[in-house]
Amino acid sequence: MRLLLLLTFITPSLFAQSPQTFTIPKSATEAGFSADRLKRLDTWLQGLIDQGIAPNAVTFVAHKGKIVHYKAFGYKNLEREIPLKRDDMYRIASQSKAITTVTLMTLYEEEKFLLDDPISKYIPAFKNPRVLVKYDKNDPTGGSYETRPAKGEITIRQLLSHNAGLPYEHPLDKRPEFNVSFFNSLAADKLENAINKLAKRPLLRDPGSDSTGAGFTYGLNTDIIGRLVEILSGKPLDVAMRERVLTPLGMNDTYFYLPDTKASRLVELYSKSSMDKPLTLHTNEAYRHSSTTGAKTYFSGGAGLISTAEDYAKFAQMLLNGGLFNNQRILGRKTVEMMLRNQIGAAEVWDRKDKFGLGVQLITENSRYGDQASPGSFGWGGMYCSEFTVDPKEQLVMVIFTNVQPYAYYSDFVRKFRIAVYQALE
Repeated sequence: MRLLLLLTFITPSLFAQSPQTFTIPKSATEAGFSADRLKRLDTWLQGLIDQGIAPNAVTFVAHKGKIVHYKAFGYKNLEREIPLKRDDMYRIASQSKAITTVTLMTLYEEEKFLLDDPISKYIPAFKNPRVLVKYDKNDPTGGSYETRPAKGEITIRQLLSHNAGLPYEHPLDKRPEFNVSFFNSLAADKLENAINKLAKRPLLRDPGSDSTGAGFTYGLNTDIIGRLVEILSGKPLDVAMRERVLTPLGMNDTYFYLPDTKASRLVELYSKSSMDKPLTLHTNEAYRHSSTTGAKTYFSGGAGLISTAEDYAKFAQMLLNGGLFNNQRILGRKTVEMMLRNQIGAAEVWDRKDKFGLGVQLITENSRYGDQASPGSFGWGGMYCSEFTVDPKEQLVMVIFTNVQPYAYYSDFVRKFRIAVYQALE
């Protein structure tokens, strides 16, 4: 009797298990959504295709593990009018960062490092960093320049939170001794060589946040993290990532370089620099073709992955579940909780009024970007226009992909998608 009484007062959620697979509900209502209001999402996305604002879009929305919206709109290839399929593959650029971060955190849980270790402990080229003080703004290469010693070493925590003063575009990045591949490469580049070269480039500010809030410098930090994964695991980044994250989660359509059997599923890449210009084929051959041609030796942990909406939703659901999906424990629950704590102090993510954790942006109650997303939601996007959002309060995963860069409609595309999803949530 005492046991029965005890069980009566234990919160049912203690026994509830997070969904380990995505399921298809009988109706949107069963999944907690209004079917009529969801039609607004379809109407809006199809309108973007019809008006030539977007070439395509694929969505994946899951509520408590139930698939609410998983649809494809538009064309994989506009010129050939090839209809998009739901499992077509996209360049996800900076959405790679979260996956690389999780790969590293599996090594953290194996006691391979501490977050506040200096990166120079593992990559000696980063020892004694320097900060750029002066350069010639009229010289494309920066001309003669001056530096000073940084006030401290770069830590792994700072790299994971873009708090190290290390940018993408740099005043001196046209100098051969500092020039590295940003997102991909057709040449026979190696991550080790690129990171050792990057380590010589002066920082734009001292590592770490400060009281002025100037502590978020978005850049090549996660590529360094990818190299750290290689050093600590003793394996190339692509192998370590597949063994530790992708295969256990069933992410069988996520790659740095596509196998020949899947290359035809890659969507074409377009550009739309202003709303009054049409969609045009992207002119950068590396952006378009590096995942299917070239040397295929450079693994950019910050921007190099190709994936599908469903694959990425599996990854997002794993984070929502506290590190568990497909009955595979990727990370411990407390590790995921730590990743979702503010790591940048008074600093903010650009003008969004949001914070950054380890590998993901954190939506705050003052957010100018998250719209209806509950405070505590998290996610990130990619430069080719893709984004994921996880809302723990609503147990909601949202993924949307297209591939346009530059894209004048980027912010509207990802935010109005979220708005359309939330307005249909009962």
